[in-house]
Amino acid sequence: QVQLVESGGGLVQAGDSLRLSCAASGRTFSIHLMGWFRQAPGQEREFVTAIDWNNRSFYADSVKGRFTIYRDNAQNTMYLQMNSLKPEDTAVYYCAAASGRRSGSLYGSNPYDFWGQGTQVTVSS
Repeated sequence: QVQLVESGGGLVQAGDSLRLSCAASGRTFSIHLMGWFRQAPGQEREFVTAIDWNNRSFYADSVKGRFTIYRDNAQNTMYLQMNSLKPEDTAVYYCAAASGRRSGSLYGSNPYDFWGQGTQVTVSS
């Protein structure tokens, strides 16, 4: 099993920056892909970004150029640097990890078998 704990959410104004963290513990050696998803009130959970074992990163079009995903393998921690935040970025942000046992596109939730509890990000206009 892998445990994921997010932190760093909060209330900011449009144009501000925020950094989210996702600390992984447990069988972290089994993880080959990690990502961030978000869910706004009344909406489906959506892909934000992901990073694979080769440090290749993938982004949703809505966050390209504003968000950056990276990780510190020594600390088993993944980060999401969010710049130029917009009110439409308001959502609960979830950290996710994939062990490779489940199939599917990395842009969807199917491959991810471990999830954090989420952290709220609110961007005021």
